[in-house]
Amino acid sequence: MSNPLSDRINNLATSQTLAMAALARELKAQGKDIISLSLGEPDFNTPDFIKEAAKRAINENYSTYSPVEGYVELKEAICRKFKRDNNLEYKPSQIVVSTGAKQSLYNIAQVMLNDGDEVILPAPYWVSYFEIVKLSGGVPVEVPTSVETDFKITPEQLEAAITPKTKMIWFSSPCNPSGSVYNREELTALAKVLDKYPHVYVVADEIYEHINFSGTFCSIASIPGMLERTITVNGVAKAFAMTGWRIGYIGGPEFIAKACTKIQGQVTSGANSIAQRATITAVDADPSVLNEMVQAFHSRRDLVVGLIKEIPGMKINVPEGAFYVFPDVSSFFGKTLKGTLIKDANDFSMYLLGEANVATVTGEAFGNANCIRFSYATSEDILKEALRRIKEAVA
Repeated sequence: MSNPLSDRINNLATSQTLAMAALARELKAQGKDIISLSLGEPDFNTPDFIKEAAKRAINENYSTYSPVEGYVELKEAICRKFKRDNNLEYKPSQIVVSTGAKQSLYNIAQVMLNDGDEVILPAPYWVSYFEIVKLSGGVPVEVPTSVETDFKITPEQLEAAITPKTKMIWFSSPCNPSGSVYNREELTALAKVLDKYPHVYVVADEIYEHINFSGTFCSIASIPGMLERTITVNGVAKAFAMTGWRIGYIGGPEFIAKACTKIQGQVTSGANSIAQRATITAVDADPSVLNEMVQAFHSRRDLVVGLIKEIPGMKINVPEGAFYVFPDVSSFFGKTLKGTLIKDANDFSMYLLGEANVATVTGEAFGNANCIRFSYATSEDILKEALRRIKEAVA
């Protein structure tokens, strides 16, 4: 019998991060002592003041459908947040609230891309960018970076990748998976290149903006000339430990916001009403409420980078944000570890799962076949034990 499924779904790759997390859960259920460093999820609880706002919303009966593009009070709060944190002037009509930043990205791809349009993806990139672009008829154009350049694209690389078919560039800062943060100078240099190519739009994924150890944060939309052609994507999942609340949002040109509202109206309608009301409280809060969590991530980063530097064969830079490290493990390729031949990052990642009982994610999922990703969103004791096991497994 022939496969009745669509070519669209048959050609779609499974999310490697979710697949590895599922495999780790399965092995745990079998009684194996697995440490999972695969999922990008803060190990903190949602702050109480946000939970209280959700309870109030339930008691105030916010239980009917919300407007497709989000409550106006939430969109106004997001405008205040953009002004306060990013020096960006948006009107509520330029904001669309969605069921997580992943839906925001999917909406953008669906409303902006025609078949054959090229999208530049500085690699490594977040695992879903590639598949979302492909699913929307676009052609992902990977631009490789390396641990030596802190995994950042240069203006020269950007210019070389632009063709008449280029429609967009998508990137995250702080970056998932590398933790790289682009500073104002670097973004200005990229904007200078884009100046010459007015047909190219930018998707700036800033979901990790507050988990940032560099001391400053710059939105590319705040660079002169970039606001009209940038769609800024953000949400409350990472900074406020609200991954399961599923609220993301965009700020962008009004015609794009209207188009995203149009597609969302046919696909999901408005995001969860209670979660939206709680998000008003989150985005209106002073970012200093996050200091304790950010400090914890900062000291874990220092711990993990220090421990990885003690493992011969692993090459690592010092990431400035998010909660990931992305070491280069290519020195192990072609070697045999405890009877297992390591051909690539996939093999290495599976070897660590089997030999060390530590779940990581292969860099291939993020467009860099030399690296693997560790999430350090877990306690320092667990991180020490995980790195001890890895060191032993590759000794």
